[in-house]
Amino acid sequence: MSAPRRVLLEPAYLLHHRPWSDTSRILELMSRNHGRVTLFARGVRRPGSALRGVLQPFVPLLVSWSGRADGGTLTGAEIGGALRPLPPAQLMCGFYLNELLLRLLPREDRHDRLFDAYADAIGQLAGSADHRPLRVFELILLEELGYGLELARDAASGAPLEPDRYYHFQAGRGVLAAGDVAGDPDAIRGCDMLAVSRGEFDQPAALAAARRILRAAIGHCLEGRGLHSREVMLALRQREQDA
Repeated sequence: MSAPRRVLLEPAYLLHHRPWSDTSRILELMSRNHGRVTLFARGVRRPGSALRGVLQPFVPLLVSWSGRADGGTLTGAEIGGALRPLPPAQLMCGFYLNELLLRLLPREDRHDRLFDAYADAIGQLAGSADHRPLRVFELILLEELGYGLELARDAASGAPLEPDRYYHFQAGRGVLAAGDVAGDPDAIRGCDMLAVSRGEFDQPAALAAARRILRAAIGHCLEGRGLHSREVMLALRQREQDA
């Protein structure tokens, strides 16, 4: 259990909030120096509260609290940087990032690099129409949690991947050479697998490969638990296709 503390103007992002009594909320925050923290925000649901418009997702914040990080009391919050609202088309991508952190990041586990990666992803989503920022963030998230992917070598033989050969990715095992790839939708060219290992998603084939690989790897970390934000994104995509 963490020791009592008083924290002032800590860089943070709001991941989730839920009601607590008629006038207060419970906040889940990703902070730079203290990791994921849970705070009680008293009175913020009152109509006259100055914090109602401040405590919003995807907004860079400076928050202050007293007590323990897991159940402390919010004492102040203010905007901590330039505001770049996410466009409606990217809102679910932002909620997806938030849900990943809520599901996978342990409480009070400091990850400076992951905090910066989240801030970069939100900033890029605000000015981008594609999902490349998600893939970059997912790679860093897996590395920071100790589940970094080895995508440059065959998991069975240890041999470097051949750019023109086809491979399969198996979560928990790694990359394995594919046999007969005729009609195999899961086979990925070695050059695309290598591009994913370098975090290079400029080519459509590499970006598509990254989506499949990272979905499988994150699903393995979630141990079968689904993500609500992903289900919503899939439903919206299907609606667009049916329209």
